[in-house]
Amino acid sequence: MARVEVVMPQMGESITTGTITKWHKQAGDTIELDAILLEISTDKVESEIPSPVEGKIVELLYPEGTTVDVGKAIAIIEDDMSAAVSAPAAKAAPAPQAVAAPQAAAPVVAAAPSAPAHSSDERRFYTPLVKAMAAEAGISLNELANVKGTGAGGRINKSDLESYIASRGKGAAPQAAASAPAKAAPAGSSLPAGGMTVGRTEVIPMDNMRKAIAKNMVMSKQTSPHVNSVDEIDMSGLVKFREKFKNEFKKREGINLTYTHFILYALVQALKENPLVNSSVDGDNIVVKKDINLGCAVAVPGNGLVVPVIKNAGDLNLTGIARQLDILANKARNKKLTMDDLSGGTYTFTNNGSFGVLFATPVILQPQVGIFATGVIKKRVMVMEDDSMAIRSMMYGTHTYDHRIIDGELGSKFLASVKYHLENMNPEALF
Repeated sequence: MARVEVVMPQMGESITTGTITKWHKQAGDTIELDAILLEISTDKVESEIPSPVEGKIVELLYPEGTTVDVGKAIAIIEDDMSAAVSAPAAKAAPAPQAVAAPQAAAPVVAAAPSAPAHSSDERRFYTPLVKAMAAEAGISLNELANVKGTGAGGRINKSDLESYIASRGKGAAPQAAASAPAKAAPAGSSLPAGGMTVGRTEVIPMDNMRKAIAKNMVMSKQTSPHVNSVDEIDMSGLVKFREKFKNEFKKREGINLTYTHFILYALVQALKENPLVNSSVDGDNIVVKKDINLGCAVAVPGNGLVVPVIKNAGDLNLTGIARQLDILANKARNKKLTMDDLSGGTYTFTNNGSFGVLFATPVILQPQVGIFATGVIKKRVMVMEDDSMAIRSMMYGTHTYDHRIIDGELGSKFLASVKYHLENMNPEALF
């Protein structure tokens, strides 16, 4: 038999950590190949992770709620197959290998002998997460020794401590109540699920995805000097065409024809004409990508936005783009996106118009150097070239770009190219 390390997978380009939100199996359980082992979350997606092998779970190395670096072992499974089975690449797990002694593989989760909740003669093991939560709540180690744990060997897990912290405020633990802080925990601290209310102030803890989003947004702003170019785009021709053609397209493809499909197609043409926008920065080098892999932000109810990637969008016609986007959007809403779906993007589009917003200035998705945002399409009275006035369907477009390598001229040229293709597109020739 071989022992297989299951590692924290990389759920997208630039993602360096993942948070374990739920274990579906426990140590000692048997698990089948591709059966769901756990759920993890990042700023991009919440995903179910299947087991790379069939066998018996020897150890779960981190409790729920722990954020773990990509590539670190999170579980050990004893493979009952006669030959070692490599984990599929999409799961980012390495080939099975012998595992060193537990203390060498992951000292942070070495099992501790069970101890009575009130014993002070034996040292209890506390995970870094539990210690951090206790410190934020003002709980000493002596007090922590009195908390009853429901984990393996009586170990205190996140839920145990959250329940204990909540009970302190209700007088369930006199000693704890006496030492409880008078103020709500500061922002960023671990709080009971649902937060807490102090007077007229409510403190709501961030979920794991929101924490990761916050971290990556700050990192992007610190990495790239953001510049925004904005222009208005006349969508009247496409509005008329879509209204005439949408029922036929729906009947033929089973997909709703949206303005996003036209915008993505125009972005592909603009990227072909301005290849430097389809690049990234590597130290003092500019890496220009030959393939156009177009990320498209998709709203997931209750979970913010995820950005699946349409691979090789430069080789697709408008119908092909619509088909691929529909597949990815459905996978996103059903939490079925894979790491491959979320990685390899070279440029990103986000549609704020679906929320009724006129225009937005989005944050660049690292390591890309640009992102395009559109606002709502609204009818406005416009002055035409012959000085006549007409009602037109207008939309604002924003090109946000990394000023390290894209100056105002190129950034504006790219925006002008997108505008041109949307206003002069012959959609009947694109299907």
